[in-house]
Amino acid sequence: MPANLPDLTALIGSRICHDLISPIGAIGNGVELMTLAGTARGAEMELIAESVDNANARIRFFRVAFGAAQPGQTIAASEIIGTLRDLTRGGRFVVDWQPGAALQRQQVKLAFLLLQCFETAMPRGGHVSVRLVGEEWALTGEADGLVIEPHLWAMLSVPVARPEIDAARVQFALAPLAATAIGRQLIVETSDRIARVRF
Repeated sequence: MPANLPDLTALIGSRICHDLISPIGAIGNGVELMTLAGTARGAEMELIAESVDNANARIRFFRVAFGAAQPGQTIAASEIIGTLRDLTRGGRFVVDWQPGAALQRQQVKLAFLLLQCFETAMPRGGHVSVRLVGEEWALTGEADGLVIEPHLWAMLSVPVARPEIDAARVQFALAPLAATAIGRQLIVETSDRIARVRF
C-alpha cells in the first residue's frame, strides 16, 4: 500500500474487532451473573461460558494481529500474556512468551501474525517460544507433526513470492508486510520438527 495512504486492511480489522469485543464481553458478563445467581448450571452453560471466553480471547488476539498499529504505540506485557494464556488454555498449541516489558505494538503485531503461521504448521499441536534479545526477536516452534508448506514459508523471507492463498493462511501474506513496515527482514529456518523465524 502506498506510504501516503492508510492501511485500510488493518483499519477494517480494528473496526471489526472493536465492534465485536463489547457484545462478546457483555455475553460473558451475563453468563457470569447467571452463575453467581445460581440460575446457570449444567454442561450446556459451561459450554456457552467456554465458547464466550474463547471468542473473547480470539478477538483480542485478532485486534493486535490484524488491527492498526501506529509507530510508537506500545502494548503492555500483561495484556499480551493474558491474551495468549486465554487463547491457548486447554489446547495443544502452547506459547512460551518471554518478553516481559511493554513492547512496540507494531512488533507484537508481527509476532502474533507469525504465531498464526506456526499454528497453521502444527495441526496436532506444538510448542512455540518467543524470545527478544536486544533488538532481535526469535520465534522457535517445535512439533512432532510439523507440516511446513514450503511455498507459504518462502513468502515470509521472499515477499515477492506470492502463491495463491486462502483466508486461513492470509497471515503468511501479511507478516512480510508488517515486517517491511518496521524495517525488518524475516529470516526463516525449517526442518522436520523445528521452525524458526527471526527479525
